[in-house]
Amino acid sequence: MSFIHSLADVQSTQIGKGTTIWQFSVVLTGAKIGKNCNINALTLIENDVVIGNNVTIKSGVQVWDGLRIEDNVFVGPNVTFTNDFTPRSKQRPLAFLTTTIAQNASIGANATIICGIKIGLYAMIGAGAVVTKDVPNYALVYGNPAKQQGWICECGVKLQKFICPSCETNYQMVDKKLKKKLVK
Repeated sequence: MSFIHSLADVQSTQIGKGTTIWQFSVVLTGAKIGKNCNINALTLIENDVVIGNNVTIKSGVQVWDGLRIEDNVFVGPNVTFTNDFTPRSKQRPLAFLTTTIAQNASIGANATIICGIKIGLYAMIGAGAVVTKDVPNYALVYGNPAKQQGWICECGVKLQKFICPSCETNYQMVDKKLKKKLVK
């Protein structure tokens, strides 16, 4: 069973089991939220939004139309998403751009994510980053504008020469993409 705080305004009926939605959050009718999510206080989730399972969205985040957040994603406090390159008051676009946050990605506090991009699997976005283009799987990016500063392990530790110093997992580049090295 889900828990919805009595001070939240949840209009959607598409909320997965085990999801918690805290006070002063607004979830519009068309939003789809998976199982075991934690939607913190002071959040807004619009209609054309799909949130996977086991997602954490911290306080102060607005999830606008066009966002697709896959399973096991962490969205830090006050992350800012956009969904329109040319916003004007009282002028709604025919369609909002789609932004995808792939499985197991993490976005640090106060990062800004420009619309129409994809943040890859296990990618880590540093606090305060301004992300203006696609982020590859396993990439560590930060800064303004965000630039790749290395690679990140599935356990969340920065790789050193394609090896995780924490869990010792090995990675390799295959066709210009980072992948876990298969152990024989």
